[in-house]
Amino acid sequence: MATQKQKNAARENIKKAQARWKEMTSRQHSSAQPEGKGRRKPGSTGEGGYYHVELRPKSEFKTFRTQDVGDKGHIQRVAGKRESGSWATVKWLISKDDAHTSGGTLVGDTREVKDLLDKLGSKPVHQSGDRFKAQDRRNVPEKDKPTAAQKKARSKNIKKAQSARQKQ
Repeated sequence: MATQKQKNAARENIKKAQARWKEMTSRQHSSAQPEGKGRRKPGSTGEGGYYHVELRPKSEFKTFRTQDVGDKGHIQRVAGKRESGSWATVKWLISKDDAHTSGGTLVGDTREVKDLLDKLGSKPVHQSGDRFKAQDRRNVPEKDKPTAAQKKARSKNIKKAQSARQKQ
């Protein structure tokens, strides 16, 4: 049988636990459970509709946005905002209708996916499930700009604007 002192201590402990529980977010509630987190990482099970091509670690960012690139639902860019306020691509989501895996590598079935995979700084390497890891394109220093491709695109745009002006 519990003594009166033990009963009072138990009541106080319950009040403390309830107060602490009210201060927690739902995410903290789930991780405080003895079973741990009940949610798996996106793309880790292999059952989703997208392949995840990760470029940078999620821990570098505080806010995330997903943008459709091209046709809706095919290729999506997950952008992250850093503490400094700059944005960068965290990962690419590629629809399973537009790509497939072959021998641990990701192979594009459509022209858009093939172009995206070619523009990455490295070939995507399989991690687990639907998750792949790759490097982003290299950062061109300002002193090396404009590049040859930028010069060519600029002259092409100028010619296009001039021809449009002449047609008016």
